[in-house]
Amino acid sequence: MKPPPRFVPKIVTALRTYTLATFTHDLTAGVTVGLVALPLAMAFAISSGVPPQAGLYTAIVAGFLISALGGSTTQIGGPTGAFVVVVAGIVQKHGLDGLYMCTVMAGILLVILGATGLGSAVKFIPRPVVIGFTNGIAVLIASTQIKDFFGLNIAKVPSEFLPRMEALATSFGTLSLASTLLATSCLTVIVVMLRVTRSIPGSIVALFLGTITAMIFHLPVETIESRFGGIPQGLPAFQLPAFRPELIMPLMSATITVTMLGAIESLLSAVVSDRMSGDRHNPNVELTGQGIANLVSPFFGGLPATGAIARTATNIRSGAKTPVAGLIHALTLLAILLFAAPLAKLIPLSVLAAILFVVSYNMGEWREIPAILRQSKADVAVWVITFALTVFADLTVAVEVGMILAALLYISRVTSTTTVERVSEEYIEEGRKHSLQSVEIPNGVAIYRIHGPFLFGASDKLSIVEDDLDQLPPVVVVRLRNMTAIDSTGLHALENLADVLHASGRHLILCGMRQQPGRLIERTEFHRHIGEANTVSSLDHAMSRAKELLALG
Repeated sequence: MKPPPRFVPKIVTALRTYTLATFTHDLTAGVTVGLVALPLAMAFAISSGVPPQAGLYTAIVAGFLISALGGSTTQIGGPTGAFVVVVAGIVQKHGLDGLYMCTVMAGILLVILGATGLGSAVKFIPRPVVIGFTNGIAVLIASTQIKDFFGLNIAKVPSEFLPRMEALATSFGTLSLASTLLATSCLTVIVVMLRVTRSIPGSIVALFLGTITAMIFHLPVETIESRFGGIPQGLPAFQLPAFRPELIMPLMSATITVTMLGAIESLLSAVVSDRMSGDRHNPNVELTGQGIANLVSPFFGGLPATGAIARTATNIRSGAKTPVAGLIHALTLLAILLFAAPLAKLIPLSVLAAILFVVSYNMGEWREIPAILRQSKADVAVWVITFALTVFADLTVAVEVGMILAALLYISRVTSTTTVERVSEEYIEEGRKHSLQSVEIPNGVAIYRIHGPFLFGASDKLSIVEDDLDQLPPVVVVRLRNMTAIDSTGLHALENLADVLHASGRHLILCGMRQQPGRLIERTEFHRHIGEANTVSSLDHAMSRAKELLALG
């Protein structure tokens, strides 16, 4: 697969061969994901401390631009949970003017990252840091929904986690039975729908059933109308955000946080999109499109936006083929805003809280925690610190400390790969076992090698194997003799490669691991991805194992 053009949006190449059949797929997917985005956009806005229509405006304006200008074929953009905590903090300290300024500044930085080719710099954030952020943000989002889920009577919910939990605990006696039962029922519907079928989004079913139930039985629950007075009907109005020069420096730290979160989540979402659709995104074009979307969003009363993993996955499962599906998703939301806005005011907030509970759980990457705990003590410590700072301190602090930890971890790993040892007869003899010149390579085997430390920042180099996937023979050998060190990010890349090769009907063999990579690979039970027999000590053994696999067909 050839790398994509440098600064050409995906929609340009997609439209060159566009057909009516493709449009049919995109139309179905776009309408479906638009309906899924409806409650999420409003819920994320409410959780961020702004009116629900701000989330819709973001999904419409930024979602349209991300699909039109981005570098991913099936990426869906809009407001996401990653921004909830930081947006709420900005609004509390600096008001909406500060939020709009921060979003514009973050948009400028994202455009610079994309236009200068620095979008790939995001890969220098190690996996424990990313997982720590994600886990922490998921916990924070869930904690902000407890009030509405149980219908608690709290005048003002504290912004900090511990005071918030204390306030919720002391107010639990004000629990509303109607809100709790309605939210619990909707939560049950979503969970059951996830297990029964993925073709019908459970959040949409829960939204309609919950709203209709509240209307029919006149349940005493808080709704969008009772708290916000409804949602304005009509097109998002163009407005020039107030520019306040004195806020530039106070907002700089938050701007960097929004930029980093936007870049990380959009590229993670694009990677998920690639795996599900078989495409390959252009990270620099994607970040440029994301930046332009964030530049424009505040002019229509919108929030920061980025790629949304869950909506992107829904888009692909619904049959999306090109970025046109993303455009239709935005137009679907616009149609709802123009013709059905009065109905949205009837949505109970406890229903939106139930939906966000599921979103926070799904975005939490909880299944990654056991894998992290099997890593080195340094990786575990980085994950714990990042998670704790995200939850108990401040997301901005967590980003800054996470980057410092990433740099220190990288320096530590690189310096630990330097060795000095005497050349002996045993050393020479050991080297012969790994020499390509002394081994006969059978037909049906391709050999790749990793040279140097395989750490975060270098793990994407393994994509060279996936790029050749269609031409690869049945057995692929990765020679690790000269791979001096590996971390959890590099290991994750190897796991993904193993899964991709397995899905294509091919076998992966790892051979010649040094001490540190060997210990980590054994500790993390890597054999579950390729089988114990496919991790061997030398190239000679790898060729023997390859012959066995080829004989088995």
